[in-house]
Amino acid sequence: MTMLIVFAVVVVVVLGAVLMYNGMVKARNHVDNGWSQIDVQLNRRYDLIPNLVETVKGYAAHESQTFEAVTAARNAGMGAKTTAEQAQADNMMTSALKSLFAVSEAYPELKANENFLSLQEELSATEGRIAYARQFFNDAVLRYNTKIQSFPAVMFASAFGFKVREFFEADDTTRGPTRVQF
Repeated sequence: MTMLIVFAVVVVVVLGAVLMYNGMVKARNHVDNGWSQIDVQLNRRYDLIPNLVETVKGYAAHESQTFEAVTAARNAGMGAKTTAEQAQADNMMTSALKSLFAVSEAYPELKANENFLSLQEELSATEGRIAYARQFFNDAVLRYNTKIQSFPAVMFASAFGFKVREFFEADDTTRGPTRVQF
């Protein structure tokens, strides 16, 4: 009888460990999926940027500092390797694009340009998808981090290589309005 109880306890513990491990793997995969969705949308944004800059350059050639900032932000984003680097590059890009669109406000002919309007609309839609992907990613990170830091999973998480993930965060410069001086 005691042998049967010991066997049942062992089975329950092993089953619990298997379920816990599978739950952590599932949560980690959701985080990885969320990150890949951000990456897809950021690459889409990076592909749109050169066309947008070239269109604006034709109307506002003397705004080279703004164009250089957009190009530098794009290059930083394309070269980012970690979540923190990507978030920093994304913040730079957001700030640079705010400046670029602020420049466009000073040129009525540009605002009426069909190509510019189309690019601006496409970029705006991409920005919405990026915001959604960031939210999905951060929600997945929250669930994952909670799962691996909760008892009893916390006792096994580090042994199986599960590490806390970083959230995708905006910095203070991209939270406020952009100042543009002419």
